[in-house]
Amino acid sequence: MIRKWMEPFQDHMQHWVNFQLNNTKKKPEKTIPQETEMLRRFKQSIERRQAEVLKIKIIFQPYRIHRYGRQENISYQLQLARVLKVKNAYHIEEQVLYRMMKTHDGHLIIDKALPESPQPAHHIFQPLEQGGRSFAYDRREAVQYAETWWNDYNPQYETFTDNCTNFISQCLRAGNAPMRGQPDRSQGWWYQNQNWSYSWAVAHSFRWYLSSSTAGLTAKEVEEATDLALGDVICYDFNGDDRWQHSTIVTSFDGNGEPLVNAQTTNSRARYWTYEDSTAWTPNIRYKFFRIGHDVK
Repeated sequence: MIRKWMEPFQDHMQHWVNFQLNNTKKKPEKTIPQETEMLRRFKQSIERRQAEVLKIKIIFQPYRIHRYGRQENISYQLQLARVLKVKNAYHIEEQVLYRMMKTHDGHLIIDKALPESPQPAHHIFQPLEQGGRSFAYDRREAVQYAETWWNDYNPQYETFTDNCTNFISQCLRAGNAPMRGQPDRSQGWWYQNQNWSYSWAVAHSFRWYLSSSTAGLTAKEVEEATDLALGDVICYDFNGDDRWQHSTIVTSFDGNGEPLVNAQTTNSRARYWTYEDSTAWTPNIRYKFFRIGHDVK
């Protein structure tokens, strides 16, 4: 049975897509103000980068419907793929968004983002290792891991509601980054036997670990995003209050030589590094750029 809200929702999604493609100047009416502002920033970012969004593909998958009289709240997953051209280089940016729309008598009232749904937990024993002062970071393996698992969850590791830093740690581990500090959760960077350091899974702890570590996994802070190479890391303080909330890994570059990143929590692939297309972005945002392993020439 086709629900009454399906047609107005499809019209809304088509408008949402057309606005990003510059096929219309009228902003989507059913998005909340924070998301309307996010779409405006996204379009400004595209213009500043001298980029062009050539095509947008979306796949809609509802997974929960709550009914309250004549009102329905529909939680859904939106798989988003944008084809972008930046100068003469093309790439596909992908995200998996979790959203909810509210309807009344089949009329769409509002459409907004939701936090990503928690994933089931998994455990596995990880061998104990101690890191030395240097290591050979395999950037190719780290990026390959990020490309393989950006929208999935490796059952060898615990999965968290906020999974961004856990995912980045897994990428670095796949690139041969050595663990140290077990079993003290406040020391080093490690994952072992259903336990892990704070720096493995907490964005704030991970950022400060990268700034201070002189053994095991080490990194060097650089000034600009364009100083990074494949497999390097960006940390995000969205509010500018020195509480670091997010981590990403560089997996490719656009036609301007700027990083494109993979990440989880909001699962993303080849996303422009500034995160201006996130509702978490604020004008006070701060970034930290880390070259992993000190081996970039």
